[in-house]
Amino acid sequence: MRLPAEWEKQQCVLMSFPHEATDWNDGDLNKALSPFIHIAQAIAYGQAVYIICKDKTKIASMFCSTRNLTFIEIPTNDTWIRDYGYISIFEDGEKKLLDFTFDGWGGKFEASLDNSVNTILHQKGYMGITPLEKIDFVLEGGSIESDGEGTILTTSACLCNPNRNGGLSKEEVERKLKNTLGVQRVLWLDHGYLAGDDTDSHIDTLARFVNKETIAYVKCNNKEDEHYEALQKMETQLQTFTTMEGKPYTLIPLPMCEAVYDDNQQRLPATYANFLICNDALIYPTYGDKHDKIAHEIFKDLFPNKEIIPINCLKLIEQGGSLHCSTMQVVY
Repeated sequence: MRLPAEWEKQQCVLMSFPHEATDWNDGDLNKALSPFIHIAQAIAYGQAVYIICKDKTKIASMFCSTRNLTFIEIPTNDTWIRDYGYISIFEDGEKKLLDFTFDGWGGKFEASLDNSVNTILHQKGYMGITPLEKIDFVLEGGSIESDGEGTILTTSACLCNPNRNGGLSKEEVERKLKNTLGVQRVLWLDHGYLAGDDTDSHIDTLARFVNKETIAYVKCNNKEDEHYEALQKMETQLQTFTTMEGKPYTLIPLPMCEAVYDDNQQRLPATYANFLICNDALIYPTYGDKHDKIAHEIFKDLFPNKEIIPINCLKLIEQGGSLHCSTMQVVY
C-alpha cells in the first residue's frame, strides 16, 4: 500500500458547498458561497471538480462557466470535505478509496450526514469501479501530510487526542496508519497550534510537504503574538527531522498572518499553510493581509511550473477553516 502525495496526478477535487441547513446560514449565504465558487473555478481551469450541494440547479446557476464542474446532490452537515472525503491510496498498484470515520473533530459538531457522503457518492457511481473500503477508525484528511514515499507528517495534539479513538498512544496510531495506509514512518509534531482552530492542530494549518525533501511551515517572528513560543518550538522540532535518506529537510518558512478577529473578538485561524496543490496550479488563501504578496512570491519559487492563484478566504476562516480544508483530491 502507498499513500500518494498531493502533488501526484489528480482525477478530480471534491468540494462541499454551504446551504441553508449549515452554520453558514447565520449570515448572507450568497456571500458565504463566494469563496467556494472562486476556489472551484480556479481548480476547474485545469481539472475536474465534483461539487456536493443541496440544490445543484441553484449552485450551477452561480457559475459563469460549468466546464469541468459536476454538481451532485447529497445531504451534508458542513463544508470541510478535506476531513470526511475519500483518502486515496494505491494497493498492489491499483487505486483504492478509504472511508475513515468522521466524528466532527472529536464530537464538537454533528457529523452524521458528512460521515455518509463517501458511501453515497460511491453508490451514485461517480468513482466508477474504484473499490471503496470503510475503516472503523477516526481520521481526518487534514490531519495527515504524505510525501508519497511512506512518510507521514502529523501532530500528536490531534491524532493522540482523547476525543479521537479514545486517546491512543503514538505507537498505537502508527500501527493503525501502517496497516491502513502503508505508512513506513510517522514524523510527529508535538508543538504548534492556531487560535480559533477547532481541529486540535491539523497539520495542514501548520506544516506541509512541498516535495519529498521540502516542508513549508508557519513561522511567527512577533514575540508579542500568542503563537510565538509554540511555533518556535515547532520550528525547532522540524529542524530535527530528516528525509528517508537521512538528510535534513529543506525548511521554507511561511509568514504568520496578522491577527484576524470575528465580531466577538475571537481570533480566527488565518494561515498560508492551507494551500492546495492541483495538477496545473497552486491555489493559496489570502486574507487582505500585508503578507499576502510575500506568500505569493514564496509559492512562485516553490512551484515554478504551476500557475499561482490567490483566493480571498477571510469568509472561510469565520467558520474555522480555509482553502485546503474545503477541498479533497482524488488521485488517478
